[in-house]
Amino acid sequence: MKEVVEQAATVPFTMNGMRFDQVAAELFPSFSRAKLQEWIKTGQLRVDGRAGKPKERLIGGEALALNAELEAQGEWEAEPIALNILYEDDALLVIDKPAGLVVHPAAGNRSGTLLNALLHHAPSLINLPRGGIVHRLDKDTTGLMVVAKTLEAHANLVAQLAQRSVSREYEAVLVGTLTGGGTVDAPIGRHSQQRKQMAVVPEGGKSAVTHYRLLSRFEHHTHVRVKLETGRTHQIRVHMAHIQHPLVGDQTYGRRFRIPKGASEALVEYLRHFPRQALHAASLGLEHPVTGDYCQWDSPLPEDFRRLLDALGRG
Repeated sequence: MKEVVEQAATVPFTMNGMRFDQVAAELFPSFSRAKLQEWIKTGQLRVDGRAGKPKERLIGGEALALNAELEAQGEWEAEPIALNILYEDDALLVIDKPAGLVVHPAAGNRSGTLLNALLHHAPSLINLPRGGIVHRLDKDTTGLMVVAKTLEAHANLVAQLAQRSVSREYEAVLVGTLTGGGTVDAPIGRHSQQRKQMAVVPEGGKSAVTHYRLLSRFEHHTHVRVKLETGRTHQIRVHMAHIQHPLVGDQTYGRRFRIPKGASEALVEYLRHFPRQALHAASLGLEHPVTGDYCQWDSPLPEDFRRLLDALGRG
């Protein structure tokens, strides 16, 4: 399914002397510079009714007209997979993702993903980068994700994420007892030996900041609320392991399982077999890309997470 984009703009005189493709990038920020250059070359983006060249210098006052056909951004297939949609309008939708659902197709996971489900629900998402997905959750992390439904909304949400204005809060259960909240400010990059893993990388890593506060403390574990300032891959899991308090059930960044001293047999069995990292995206807040209103959504803890807290409370 293809979608036609029609937009128009007048070049401000303050842009006198700028290249056509540079002006276009400023006036049509929803699209990449490469895509706009392509449309200029094919005549789908015109200046004063004529075809131009990307390097052509403009003087100001010209009328730009965009009439372009969007093409599918990938060879993904729609699949009838159930979605828990908390909110939807013409610009975006908010999903409450279950554990076990991969977000985006990749080698080894070409089907059965959130993206396949989204394309079945809204086929026009095929025209957006990554099907409108602007941020991810790990396969076994549960909770809230926002998905753009238009190019304009996609560009707006990506910008909000880059500006760190999107509020994302998680709940997690950590191994060990913390005495208070805090902040982890440690750059994250690809692990030097395990290339599928991330790690704190003092030299060359990307800035990563995680804030956490205590919700409840158990004999050998701590329930925390975590707020992301940045959004690096596996950020919470890496940062919590970095401060020696990995997430319960984290097989990648956690320690080898140890029986907590004095724990009941029931608790030991529950901890030993907890099937995933104990991490839930509980709250999501952002500025609506169309109305500008601040919106927030909250997701209750999933059943397995609640049962884990109950088991810890009983000891």
